Amino acid sequence: MNIKGCTAVVTGGASGLGEACVRELSANGAGVAIFDFDETRGRKAASESGDSIIFCKTDVSDENSVKAAIAKTIGAFGKIHFTINCAGIGTPARVLSKKGPMPLELFNKVLQVNLVGTMNVLRLTAEKMIDNGPNPDGEKGVIINTASIAAFEGQIGQAAYSASKGGIVGMTLPIAREFASYGIRVMTIAPGLFETPMLAGLSKEVKQSIIADIPFPKRLARPAEFALLAKHIIENPILNGETIRLDSCIRLGIK
Repeated sequence: MNIKGCTAVVTGGASGLGEACVRELSANGAGVAIFDFDETRGRKAASESGDSIIFCKTDVSDENSVKAAIAKTIGAFGKIHFTINCAGIGTPARVLSKKGPMPLELFNKVLQVNLVGTMNVLRLTAEKMIDNGPNPDGEKGVIINTASIAAFEGQIGQAAYSASKGGIVGMTLPIAREFASYGIRVMTIAPGLFETPMLAGLSKEVKQSIIADIPFPKRLARPAEFALLAKHIIENPILNGETIRLDSCIRLGIK
């Protein structure tokens, strides 16, 4: 699909991978709605862009919150053509630690934000995409979800995170098959190690040890490179129902 003149919803769009997608799509002529809980960063991004970006304070795991954000988006731009789900949390915890078993509340929280939140936003935005006029291929919309290479090589302490991201990978194909009749494509990106707020708290020494395990290029990936792939997925109509690793060829170790 052509990006110019279309509207995108980006969850987690106030920072990291989502923010890079917001900037990339806006620069290519799309109206963009940021669905995020970070009101300070979200409003700042919107205020710098004129009318092309709006901010909607959103809890992606809450149905009413997402419905309200969608209504605001439709009110501002009229339609929704693209959804990019980047919202996520990565709270680490061992299943068994010195404190005892992992609290189920922690496990459920990660799944609610990462997996249920992704499903919640895609199902409600897809409902709006169905009303779009089709392009010559019959296409009405594109949904891009964010998994992680931890879906395939989860490390110790990542049971909740890996489960949530593995769920996103697992539902990609069945949803793409279902949405094919609507003219909506569904893709997933599984990023590797990116320079995002999730890694920002690591020391320089830890970052260097991580980089040492990356085959090529030997650096953390940049959020803008994630956004470039998202842009390509939107513009390439043959990409559908697949998960693409974006990881510099790294394979995660045990821990």
